[in-house]
Amino acid sequence: MAANGIDVNARANLDLVTVYEISKILSSSLDISKTLREALNVLAHHLDFRRGMIVLEEEDGETLTLHAAVGLTAVEWLGGRYHAGEGIIGRVFSSGSPIVVPDISNEPLFLNRTGSVDEPHTEPIGFVGVPIRGGNETIGVLSIDRVAGRSGGFGNDVRLLSMVANLVGQSVALRRVVSDEHERLLTQAKRVRKETRTRFKLDNVVGNSRSMQEVFSEVHQVAPSRATVLLRGESGTGKEVIARSIHELSTRKGGPFIKLNCAALSESLLESELFGHEKGSFTGATGDRKGRFELADGGTLFLDEIGDISPAFQTKLLRVLQEREFERVGGSKAIKVDVRLVCATNRNLEKMVAAGTFRADLYFRINVVSIFLPALRDRRDDIPALAKHFLDRFNRENGRQMELSPSGEDVILHCYWPGNVRELENCIERTATMAHHDAIEHSDFPCSANRCLTQVLHFMKKDDAVAPVLGHVETHPPTVGAGSSGSGGAAIASEEDSSVAVAAAAGTAEVAPSRQFGGDKPQGEKERLIWAMEQCGWVQAKAARLLNITPRQMGYALQKYNIEVRRF
Repeated sequence: MAANGIDVNARANLDLVTVYEISKILSSSLDISKTLREALNVLAHHLDFRRGMIVLEEEDGETLTLHAAVGLTAVEWLGGRYHAGEGIIGRVFSSGSPIVVPDISNEPLFLNRTGSVDEPHTEPIGFVGVPIRGGNETIGVLSIDRVAGRSGGFGNDVRLLSMVANLVGQSVALRRVVSDEHERLLTQAKRVRKETRTRFKLDNVVGNSRSMQEVFSEVHQVAPSRATVLLRGESGTGKEVIARSIHELSTRKGGPFIKLNCAALSESLLESELFGHEKGSFTGATGDRKGRFELADGGTLFLDEIGDISPAFQTKLLRVLQEREFERVGGSKAIKVDVRLVCATNRNLEKMVAAGTFRADLYFRINVVSIFLPALRDRRDDIPALAKHFLDRFNRENGRQMELSPSGEDVILHCYWPGNVRELENCIERTATMAHHDAIEHSDFPCSANRCLTQVLHFMKKDDAVAPVLGHVETHPPTVGAGSSGSGGAAIASEEDSSVAVAAAAGTAEVAPSRQFGGDKPQGEKERLIWAMEQCGWVQAKAARLLNITPRQMGYALQKYNIEVRRF
């Protein structure tokens, strides 16, 4: 009994170690073929069986295919294919119960597709097959064959293989869930990409970047409704083009599309333009005249620069939007109109409301649906397509065959474009007009000769605006202090030292406040860097001299604070 007790305990310990090792293997990877093969290797080592197989069901639920095996040759592997109810393995799968065959050579149901019976042996070969379950369903079969006379009976083998089969079933089920979710996400991504290519497209609007595709999606969604739309973004981002697209995609596309720039007219003229006037209402009013609201009846009215209207006119506009009726200037008859309003602004209306310069009730009236148009520098993927669009239009209008060379495309890709799409259009047309050959090179752009008008526009001092300035931006260099490059200070080759140099240099720099930034010194190191770069037209060498540091220190500091260097 003692010997038998030791044998029982030894087998129990062996089974425990086997299950533990296999559980670690199965949880180590989602590569099901690899983990199943390694699990069978552990079983072969601990149980000393000749062959082991794991077959799993296919999608049809009737076919079983060999997924992992130990002790089979490549030719024998080809025979590992079964159907539900076919042979011993098929019956284990169909019944969901283990089957033990003490001697496979005497079992007529044993199909011998992998050649187990054909191998030379002097002792009977037994076979054990147990079902692999995934949840409440049988998804495969784990089987082994070994010499029947070794390691006692098959009861312990059935118990151990059943535990291993449960671990295998959980691993396979998890892998299938992950695989199904992966396939679902891939299908969804393909569907989204297809919708993006087919649905989210606007006529006369170039934009394949993600940010513009989001804009296109919002336009397609809001266009069929009657909601008032507020287009927001910097000047030159294409708000008028988007407004026209909203009109063309709406049910009002058969009606008129009327536009008005609110910043271009005084308050009195703006009232007359929007509401119209009666004959004799003011000097020069020789007849009745319809306003933009009347002209847009049944269609869309686009009010650009809505943030520039005066507080007094905001009250008048609010009443029209609330009542949907108005009187002409000098008239007393109420006129009702059916107009869809689309507004646009490059101003921060929230700050204006907080400051009391824009009525909160008008803000809520026009800001029903907001669509934000990204700046061109935030959608650089669209720059080559936009440039080609403008260049193709130039070629059609002028009978030319101009094209951008790689060096010319590199110029427009690295420009900061503060004027956005409008500036890009202007730059392409100007450069194409002045180029002497059909391929626009780097040297054809005005910025290559320091003649970029945009640079002058954005970095000109306010008190210099009275005189023409071209080609450079004057700065007032500070007095060189101790430790500057002018006094022989050593270059500092680390990010930490560069930040110290910026702070120290900014502290020693004596800059005329009224000429530089309105009397308020920038306090943080990053703000000082940006300020210095803006003062010097984003030329690093000039900005370094302004801060009394070396260009190398300037480069480290810009990299440390992740400041994008604007190019013109």
